[in-house]
This record gives sequence, structure tokens and C-alpha cells, in this order.
Amino acid sequence: MADETAAAPALGFIGLGVMGSGMCANAVKKHAAPLHAFDMSADALAVQVANGAVVAQSVADVARAARVIFLSLPGGKQVKAVCEEIAAHAEPGTIVVDLSTTSVAEAREVAAMLADKGMAFADAPVARTRQAAIDGTLSIMVGASADLFAQVAPLLGYMGSDVTLCGEVGCGQVVKLINNTLLFEQVAAIAELMVVAERAGVTGDKLIEAVGLGSGNSFALQNHARKAMAPRDFPAKAFPAPYALKDLGYTLELAEQMGVEPRMGRLAATYYQAAVDAGIGEKYFPAIIELVDRK
Repeated sequence: MADETAAAPALGFIGLGVMGSGMCANAVKKHAAPLHAFDMSADALAVQVANGAVVAQSVADVARAARVIFLSLPGGKQVKAVCEEIAAHAEPGTIVVDLSTTSVAEAREVAAMLADKGMAFADAPVARTRQAAIDGTLSIMVGASADLFAQVAPLLGYMGSDVTLCGEVGCGQVVKLINNTLLFEQVAAIAELMVVAERAGVTGDKLIEAVGLGSGNSFALQNHARKAMAPRDFPAKAFPAPYALKDLGYTLELAEQMGVEPRMGRLAATYYQAAVDAGIGEKYFPAIIELVDRK
């Protein structure tokens, strides 16, 4: 263990929210060297310290102490601000791995800024659920050089059961945004058709059972429809409509930059915006079925 600890880099983790808390806990438990954690929430930080993390008082503290720093933040604006602080305090050779979802352009901008300071950056957004973050079974989509990926993949394995190199910096975000947009579009389609089925005499549960045996089956049907839409159970503090709109906005921007008119994405976004406008935006995003059911 002494040799393993000596070889293992000190880690940092910034952002201990819904997804970050589970990911950080797994890294603390599985890594052989100290992990320095920071969050604006004292309560969230206390949980990780109880798990074995070393408390940091600021981003600068993490930057000075850690050689590989993970971020799990709300969006690109926050990632840029934190990375600017890291760049001001970390040593050359420090690696930053961003687990957040940002735009592709933001990921590449941050990577270039850190490269100017002699630091490396990988975008590594995560997919699947909060429970998967707790269980360490996330899907992680990585944008990085092959050499950098080889360095960070074992560390990402603490948090995910599937870690995929998608291409150079920014490509992790490309795949994550497409993944999320497909999910949001599918949930919107299911919302419409589940209400059709219910009004025509087929319960939501029976619809999921029968369609699940056919070609219309999907992850969204078996998870979001089964666990939330059929029972109309939409917990707060899960993944609300504004988060869906943020990711959809990134995808629409990317599609336009690539010369593609994203008609399906735009249509899906109207549902999530309508949820916000109707006052149910803070519910779990499949709650858009309530909008369909009101008509």
C-alpha cells in the first residue's frame, strides 16, 4: 500500500451536488492518495470529509494541493471561472477533468487557456442517474488526447463502469449533448403517446409492459416512463426542466454551427420551456406529461 500511495497523485474534487457527491465519495473510497474536496455548501463538504476527504477552504486550496482535479459544476460559466482560478494557483502539469456538461466551444476554450499555463484538460461529462453516481456505474464520455486518456481513465473508473474516449477535447461534450437531447426528445414523445394510450383505455404500466416487448422499447421508456411518468411521481431536486433546457440549448447551438437545422430538438425544448412557464419547472423533467394531460 505504501508504494501504491506514493505513486498515486493527490486528487481534487470541486462541486459536490446531486451528481458530484456520489462521484466524489467513490473517488475518496477507491483512491490510494488524499482527495481534497471543496464546495460552496458546508453541509455537502462535511459529508465528503466524513467519508475521508481532506477539506479545502477554496478552489485555490484544491489547485495548490492536487495534481488531478475533477469538476462537477452547473455549466460552462462556472467551469470557466473555476478553471481560471485553478490556472492561477496550480502547478504546470496539473490535469483538470471536467465532469460537467458544457458547450463544446466552452470546453475547447478552457482547454486552450489551461494549455497556455502548461496544464492539461479533459472534458468527461457523465450520463445515467444519481443512483449510478452513488453506485459508481456512470457512463463517462471523454474528450482528450490518447495519452491523457490513458492517465485519467483509471481514475474515471472509480466513478463509471463505462468510460469511452470519444475523440479530442470537446468530443466528450458532443456525445453527451447528443445523448441528452435524444433522451429529452424521447421523453416528450412518450409524454404525448402515454396520454393517448391512457385516454384510449390502456394504463401507463400496461403500455410500458407491452411496448417494452417490441421495437418501441427504450431506456427512456423503462426508466423515465416506468418510474416517473406512469405513476406521475416527479421529485424535486432530481433533474428539472431548466437543466434540460440548458443542455438542449448547447445542442441547438452545436447543430447550427455544424450546418444542421435541429427541428426535433427545438420542438422538445418547447415542452420544457412550457413546464417552466406553467410553474412546474422545478419538478423532475418528465413532468412535462402533466402539460399534455391538461389539454
